[in-house]
Amino acid sequence: MIDNDDISDDGTAPDDDALAAEWAAMADEKPDDDDIAAQWEKMAEQEEDELLSSVQAGRVLDQDEIDSLLGFDGEDEETARTGIHAIINSSLVSYERLPMLDVIFDRLVRMMTTSLRNFTSDNIEVSLDNISSVRFGDYLNSVPLPAMMGVFQAVEWDNYGLMTVDSNLIYSIVDVLLGGRRGTAPMRIEGRPYTTIETNLVERMIDVILADMAQAFEPLSPVKFRFDRIETNPRFASIARPTNAAVVIRLRVDMEDRGGKLEMLFPYATLEPIRELLLQRFMGEKFGRDSIWETHLATELWRTRIELNAVLDEQTMLLSEVMNFKVGQTLVFNATAKDSIDLRCGDVSLLSGRLGRSGKKIAVQVRATNGKF
Repeated sequence: MIDNDDISDDGTAPDDDALAAEWAAMADEKPDDDDIAAQWEKMAEQEEDELLSSVQAGRVLDQDEIDSLLGFDGEDEETARTGIHAIINSSLVSYERLPMLDVIFDRLVRMMTTSLRNFTSDNIEVSLDNISSVRFGDYLNSVPLPAMMGVFQAVEWDNYGLMTVDSNLIYSIVDVLLGGRRGTAPMRIEGRPYTTIETNLVERMIDVILADMAQAFEPLSPVKFRFDRIETNPRFASIARPTNAAVVIRLRVDMEDRGGKLEMLFPYATLEPIRELLLQRFMGEKFGRDSIWETHLATELWRTRIELNAVLDEQTMLLSEVMNFKVGQTLVFNATAKDSIDLRCGDVSLLSGRLGRSGKKIAVQVRATNGKF
């Protein structure tokens, strides 16, 4: 069957030889694979040259590219941000793991349970929820109001900490200390400031907790926590910069059917003096100490040989006089035969005694140790 396209202009159909010749010519004109690869390679080189020239020329980013890089995509704040903006505003803080901190506050929980039972004469259970790390500014923004924030000072560490008592625990403590009935939820009056009685009662509870916390830290590093003030506005409880990292310890205080939450915050600057101690691993009640190595170290120290220098006298001279010393020159000391001499190890004076003779050797009779007779 002959298609209409194969009919020539004069109305006659072409023969087979003519068609075969035309197809052969078309096949000869078709480029091979090597030519196509060469063309692609040439195009790739041109694009690379154009990109290199644009980089060398200092290509300027447009506003959309800048917004995408910084994370300002015009979305609402609830949407997850990307780019540098997400890194800067991240509330997650990569912090150093402090193993001993878990041990200390686990010990504090046990001590608080006993102390608060004696303080309130009620059945109290204290539990540790978690220990986490946050930025100080994010923590202040997350504190549910109304609440009391007690600022205390770590005297030996020369820095401050923060203790937050939520409203449920405040009203529960006031209710228990003032003789409230058991089994009834404490009445909460929102929108009013805390009274002087409520503030004083919470302050007494904070003093009890600070005393227990000092005992919990004592095996690791003796420290005294001194109560400073109570604030109800988070803006006045700033003890560190908003971007500084801090450790938050969240505790739960339950008094049968009432209770509340208690949070303690330590900036990393406060814990810096004992950072090396907090990094050690817990080894029983010794708090990281190894009695075997202590005994071995003490034994080796007792066997250590030291060099003692017997100092007869000391004089201060000019360098020019020392440089003019000659062989056979006599140096006159201010010491006599009856004066005591010092026995020193390096620059440390250990003993003092009197110079004498034992047989054919010069000897020193020790008369004082560490400067005391």
